[in-house]
Amino acid sequence: MSLRKTLLSIAAATVALSGSLAQAQGLRTLRDAEIEIFLDDYARPIFRVAGLPEDSIQIIVVNDGSFNAFAGGRYMGVNTGLLTIAETPNQIEAVIAHEAGHLAGGHSARTGDAIAAATRPMLLSLILAGAAIAAGAPDAGIGILGLGQTIGQANFLSYSRGQESTADQASITYLDKLGHSSKGALEIWRKMRNSQIIRGTRINPYYQSHPMANERLTALQQRTLSSPYYDSEDSPEEIERLHYIQAKIYGFLHDPNVTLRTYPLTDQSGPAQYARAVAYYRTAQIDKGLSEIRKLTAAQPDNAYFHELEGQMLFEFGRANEAIGPHRRATKLLTDNALLRINLGRALLASGEYGEREEAVQEFKRALLLESDNSFGWFELARAYGAMDNETLAQLATAESRYYAGAEPDANQFARRAISKLRRGTPEWRQAADIILATQPEGGGLPLPGGIEEEEAPAPSEPNGGEKRGPDVPDPAFVGPQGF
Repeated sequence: MSLRKTLLSIAAATVALSGSLAQAQGLRTLRDAEIEIFLDDYARPIFRVAGLPEDSIQIIVVNDGSFNAFAGGRYMGVNTGLLTIAETPNQIEAVIAHEAGHLAGGHSARTGDAIAAATRPMLLSLILAGAAIAAGAPDAGIGILGLGQTIGQANFLSYSRGQESTADQASITYLDKLGHSSKGALEIWRKMRNSQIIRGTRINPYYQSHPMANERLTALQQRTLSSPYYDSEDSPEEIERLHYIQAKIYGFLHDPNVTLRTYPLTDQSGPAQYARAVAYYRTAQIDKGLSEIRKLTAAQPDNAYFHELEGQMLFEFGRANEAIGPHRRATKLLTDNALLRINLGRALLASGEYGEREEAVQEFKRALLLESDNSFGWFELARAYGAMDNETLAQLATAESRYYAGAEPDANQFARRAISKLRRGTPEWRQAADIILATQPEGGGLPLPGGIEEEEAPAPSEPNGGEKRGPDVPDPAFVGPQGF
């Protein structure tokens, strides 16, 4: 086996920790205000007691039906499957606490050291195998090489299992500090243990990146059962909140016909109406969908997410003027959410009225003050400026959009087009100059526009709020995210 293949086997073991680094960067992610705020409400208290900077950790929702979560660097990923399979909010809270244990322990940052340590016996085996082959003993050389790989991989997997056990224990500590039950953790491991028993496959525990579920259950059981908060229960309101989220995910991510069978008309509960509203909307039965969602808005007029869905339905079916009202109500109920403001801006822009285009610009700007790295928000702002025949600001907003989408060459080009028409020293000029300097290729590329000195980079203008410019990509330390 070549050195390249040997190192790839170690890389594969690293990937197994969470289902791959691409889960945070390359797999299908989704944005939804209701789901994100639900997770944030449970995660922030845990981050605080774990000593983590709660405002700098981004939670990513991954469109994946498996029961999993992962964390590393400044990121935590939660699969939709975790949300739909969990039976109580406390089970989800236990998983978040486990992932916080990985973040607080700096496990992803140390994975590189573990890989390096695991690689050393492999490199030694390569040298010894080469000597054996040169001495006329190829079979012995291959055996030595295989032994080195086995030792290296076993060392790394042992390290990984140790991290998982540490995160398990940390999760109980955090929940105790909050006065919350850790019963959810035991329920999860019982579920996982039963799944492993049902599969009936013989698994070598020494070749797993995570401890076996039964082992984890045993390690946590005594401490969890002795917690004074063990019998604390989720409130009926918290459980209903989860049921609404599960219904929404089911409606959007499952076949509509399956959704309508799972939530039949005989079920007149709120979550069932929510799921059916989405299913009808996805099958172009807009009147039925509106009927279901309007039952919910009538029953719970202060629920911003119901108004948001009604507005989304109307907008997607070309009824932008009607969509403005529900979206406006959603933003009044939840004033500091970027996604809701972008939705309102889109409806205003689609109405075609000049005054509403101006209001759309203001909504997109408010959204970008909340999420300056929202590429889609910048794209919509560019469209709004274009509709108002302001080509220069449209190009500047497009530059921001392309920058945060990771397309730096495009961002550089659009920023150059904009800066040539902007008055030097204005906030917009400095914004364009900032993008140009941030995306200028090293050692080549187009010359900087006149008056921009690379060693005198202008301070970022709003809406970046004085923060260092940089695309929303994981921290370099995010080499091996720790999975659940």
